[in-house]
Parts: sequence; structure tokens; C-alpha cells
Amino acid sequence: MIAATRIDESSLHYRGWRVVLACFLMAFFMFGFGLYGQGVYLAELQRAHGWPGTLVSAASTFSFLLSSVLVIFTDDLLERIGLRSLILSGLTALGASTVLLALMQTPWQLYLAYALMSVGWTGMGTVVIATVLNSWFERRRGLALSLAFNGATCGGIILVPLLLSLTGSIGFRSAMLAATFAMMVLLLPVVVTFIGWPARMSQASDGRRTAGGAAAPGHSRKALLANASFWTMVLPIAMALLAQMGFIIHQVTFLEPLIGRSAAGLAVTIMAAMAVVGRLSLGLFVDRLDPRLACAASMTSQAAALFVLLQSTNPTVLLACCAVYGFSIGNMITFPPLIIQREIGSTAFAAAMGLGTSISGIVSAFGPGIVGVVRSLTGNYTTAFALCVVLDLIATGIVLWRPGKSAA
Repeated sequence: MIAATRIDESSLHYRGWRVVLACFLMAFFMFGFGLYGQGVYLAELQRAHGWPGTLVSAASTFSFLLSSVLVIFTDDLLERIGLRSLILSGLTALGASTVLLALMQTPWQLYLAYALMSVGWTGMGTVVIATVLNSWFERRRGLALSLAFNGATCGGIILVPLLLSLTGSIGFRSAMLAATFAMMVLLLPVVVTFIGWPARMSQASDGRRTAGGAAAPGHSRKALLANASFWTMVLPIAMALLAQMGFIIHQVTFLEPLIGRSAAGLAVTIMAAMAVVGRLSLGLFVDRLDPRLACAASMTSQAAALFVLLQSTNPTVLLACCAVYGFSIGNMITFPPLIIQREIGSTAFAAAMGLGTSISGIVSAFGPGIVGVVRSLTGNYTTAFALCVVLDLIATGIVLWRPGKSAA
């Protein structure tokens, strides 16, 4: 924990803000290449090699599920190889993945590239970012997390259109190689220079020592799984993300018949932009809020936006609903570290983040498929999105349940 009121976390001279910049860039490239860029890979690999869409999309599912398994062991990796080494390993794996995507010729190389991308998620994903920022901030932790995780959304807004533009002008292979080179040039020196544990913490590689340098008590995943506070955080986040992923993936398909392709594309842009606004807005005062109440409010707003969306065909109303929905999208990955820090504590932070992210990642991966199946069975999206509304409301009730603080 951060134990000194002498440290002014609001000062721009505080080194923690340089760590936030590094984390922002990590999220920018990891989510840009590892999540939002997968739509580009799907189209370009089909076009270049004639591979069926099911082959490429199955590789994406494989990557997400493997990432959800590997992330469980983040705390073990922090202990064994240290923070900076873990991040540099993730950066190397992500770079190797994107280079292989540019140069591949056979399907097995596709799966190798996506496996390397999963290693990248382990070294540069939300668990590592949340863990390092948790060690640097106490009073401004929510703002730091919000600013850093905005890199994820910016990766989708900036990197994907850039890849598409470069692909149109110099080809997919050259575009991926150029973007990978830019990532290494920008991110490598920033990680080497800025990333590390605060000086007040022990410099031991695991980083799991108290501010005074005393060894922190041990913890286990078994203890976390028996912790009621852990489950009343993980389950509702997993349910909300399942609904969220289901809506995001099917958003254009739902809106296009109602308002046309260009307006549906505008809806996606508005939603992404509002995700940035939502993170920044919440970050300014989230440290003064109860994170469970704020999380419940976000889930309720998404349920309300989806409910109204199902009642209207007016383009303005539909775009407004997408804006309201987008306002809370990014914050769903900001709340877990805040709840974990308050209720479970610092000593089990990395383990709780890794295990929670794994569970919610596996559960949410089924969101698009569940929405698709329900839509196929009913012939429209009404029942499918109504199910998402119900999931959000149930999640709201669970996250408001306070079983009491329990050490992991």
C-alpha cells in the first residue's frame, strides 16, 4: 500500500504519471492489435489466402480463451521474472505475432501467431496495467486507471483505421510490418525508462511486499475462490461483459436494417468516443465514490439504453442509446481493480486480478455466440438483447451485495 501522505499524487512531477503514460501506450497497442485489429486480419487473410472465415475466427476464439487461461498466472510470473521482464516478454511476443501475421503462408502459422498474441496479453494486458498502477497510486488510483485504460479505446479508434489506410496504400504485409516497427520504436524505450515498482516498495522481483519492505503474507487462488467479496465482484462483471460483448459484436447487424450502413457505422464511432468520455469523466471523481455503487449505476445505464433501443426505430434515439451505452463500456474494466484493492487488499491484488480477469474473459467470450443463437432461434434481436438487459439487472443486484471484507 502507499503509506505516505507526503507524496503528492496530483503533481505532474510525480513519477507515477509517467508510468500511466507507459501503461496507456501498452493498452493502445495491445488492444489495437490484439482485439480491434482482429477484424482487419479476418478480412485481409481471407482475401490474401482464400482461407474460410471460420478458420480465422476460430483462431481468434482460441487466442481469447488461451489468454484467459494464461492470465491466471500473472502473479506467479511477476514473482519469477519481475515486472519489467514480463512486460518486455509480452511486447516481444506481440511483435512476433504481428510480424508472423504479415508473413504467414499456412494455417498453422496463424494459430502460432494467435498463441503469441495470447502471451502478449499476459505481459501487457489489463492485469499487469492494473497491478503496476495499484502500486503507484492510492488517492488518484481511479483517475490513473481511467487514463491508462483509455489507451485501449484509442487503439481501436486510431490504430485500426491507420492499418486499413496503410493496407489500401502499401498492402497488408507492409502495413503490419510498419505498424509493428512503430510500436517497438515508441513503446520499448518508454517501458525500459518508466516502468518499475515505486521506490518505497521492496525491489524484489515479485513486488508483493508492503510499503515498509516487510514480506507480505502468502495468498492462494484457493483462498480467493472461497472469498465472497471476490465472487460478488467477478460474477456481475462477467455477466455484464457477456452482455456487452454480445451487443458490440451484433450492433451493426442490428442497426443496419433500421438506419442504414453509414449511420450504423456512425453509431459504432459514437459509442467508442463515448467510452473515452466515460472513462475520463468517471476518472475525475471515482476515487471519491463507492466503486460498487458506481459499477451498479453503469450496469443499470447499459440495461436502460438497451431497453430503449428495443422500443424505437427513430435514428436519433438509436444513436443516443448507443452513446449512453458507450459511456459505461470502458469502465467495466476499471471497477474490478478498485473493488479488489478496497475489499481484498494489495497482497493478493495480482492474483485476484488474474483469476477474476480469466473468469470474466472466459464467460464474456460466449456473449456473441449466445446472442447469435438466440437471434437465430427467434428470428430477431428482441429476445437476444432483452436477455442482455436481464443479465445487466441481475449483475447490478449481485454487485450491490456486500458480504463483508475478507482477506484472501
